[in-house]
Amino acid sequence: MKKNSILAGLRDGLPIGLGYFAVAFSLGIVAKNAGLSPLQGFIASFFNVASAGEYALFTSIQNSATYLEIAVITFVVNMRYLLMSCALSQRFDPKTPFIHRFFVGFGITDEIFGITIARPNYIEPIYNYAALLVAVPLWSLGTSLGIIAGNMLPARVVSALSVALYGMFIAIIVPPAKKNLTIAIAVLVSFAASYVSTTVPVIKDISSGTRTIILTVVISALVALIKPVNDEDSSKEEN
Repeated sequence: MKKNSILAGLRDGLPIGLGYFAVAFSLGIVAKNAGLSPLQGFIASFFNVASAGEYALFTSIQNSATYLEIAVITFVVNMRYLLMSCALSQRFDPKTPFIHRFFVGFGITDEIFGITIARPNYIEPIYNYAALLVAVPLWSLGTSLGIIAGNMLPARVVSALSVALYGMFIAIIVPPAKKNLTIAIAVLVSFAASYVSTTVPVIKDISSGTRTIILTVVISALVALIKPVNDEDSSKEEN
């Protein structure tokens, strides 16, 4: 069983890692403008696996922000991962040691969360470790190479490489949406609400990370009220 979980994690982590590499490459260019070396960029990406969070980090460094300002900005931008952590915490076997919960929590990203929550039964930490084993090094390496390349590549080329990540994320949400009408409707509502939130006065001025948190809480709460999951259905899924 562990071997199958490891192979599944490596398989699912590879496309995520390739998408990460492209996005991190463009972040590396931002990091270079902030004065970071390839090694510093690698370390920063390894411990902060988040595109928006790292962009805020690098631009803050470029603007000579204080350590406290950088910590607060990074925390706020990455706050949506707290919601993902709460969701995944309900999927652990009660006997799972804290150390595994900690490292699975460390590796939560939008895409890793997507492939983890889509798996049936309890979370298998070994699956997440295998996925992260591929995704995180490629993410960190992409940042380093982006710093080395600097502005050598045209901006359009870097932007084109970043499209792969969005295509991969769509591939994660489509299969469960095809199987469950409630999930499909929730996904469509999320897309529509996300777009509308960028056009409504006042709300559009809120940071993208905060908007994501608000929409996640509101939409998930509404879906839970309208279409709650019965205990019997949960038991059948786990079995």
